[in-house]
Amino acid sequence: MSAPAPLRVVIVDDHELFRTGLAAMLEQREIAVVGTAPDGETGLRLVAETQPDVALMDVSLPGMSGVDATRHISATTPNVCVVMLTVEATDDVLIDAILAGASGYLLKDAPIEQIVTAVVATTRGESLIEPRLAGMLLRRMRGRRPDRSGARPRLSDREQQVLELMIDGRDNTEIARALFISQNTVKNHVASILDKLEVDNRVQAVARAIREWMS
Repeated sequence: MSAPAPLRVVIVDDHELFRTGLAAMLEQREIAVVGTAPDGETGLRLVAETQPDVALMDVSLPGMSGVDATRHISATTPNVCVVMLTVEATDDVLIDAILAGASGYLLKDAPIEQIVTAVVATTRGESLIEPRLAGMLLRRMRGRRPDRSGARPRLSDREQQVLELMIDGRDNTEIARALFISQNTVKNHVASILDKLEVDNRVQAVARAIREWMS
């Protein structure tokens, strides 16, 4: 029985030493780097040509930003997952990246094993935000209440309750316990929320809620 094919990755970053160093470390961990690019436009062409599993994308790029490049990849090659890499980030940039379609968001000084974990996780349909950045969003949310003056799109009262618990970082088990409903019912509510908010995953739903409905 043949071994599974290695995951294929493209790296888009304007710092050559970072690109080559990261590529070498990924190759050592049996992740195939099928190309690197120094800017967003070149990165988009490379992604279209190679169809990698994951694009590791710098946020700050010359010309087209990493967020804009991510938005383009999500629209044209949605099978390609994007993990954003940055030296530092504001919560607004983080939210923009998530809503653009990024499946992961890490600081560049994250351990290589964390980057590998993010690459693998995104190909499984999971999302990964570096803990320091997730904490930044939580700090933004603390002490704030949902702004009910602008109604969320067609969400029922129960769906609003589920969304608020999602924003609070609760998983399905915790939401079910808090609302005295089954986990299967929670899953159905979450699926309905994602559909109504026109987002692909829980992370995007939370990001949209923070951006549009937190006063």
